[in-house]
Amino acid sequence: MITLTVPSVLDQLKALAQDTRYDLVRHLAQGEHCVCDLEALLNLPQSKVSYHLNILKEAGLVTSEQRGKNMYYALSREPFFRLGGQLLLDLFPELPPLTHQSKSVC
Repeated sequence: MITLTVPSVLDQLKALAQDTRYDLVRHLAQGEHCVCDLEALLNLPQSKVSYHLNILKEAGLVTSEQRGKNMYYALSREPFFRLGGQLLLDLFPELPPLTHQSKSVC
């Protein structure tokens, strides 16, 4: 039997507490991005970007979708509103309304 665990609020806050992951969330708040976009925006190698995105994904804060050779990431809105509503909106003013779609450089 496979047991799925739901990330706790503490797991989510821990994921957000690291500077690179905070920066990733700020960029994703403006719209979906592929890993190559995020590499360029953060000036980090793909391995580091993917590592941090995986932590955010395990915490339930981002979703991913494979399209061809590229992996695209987007924010999961619900956890941010559940985590603290106005507090997180103050920390991430780009969050609402999350309707802007970025253009990929891939």
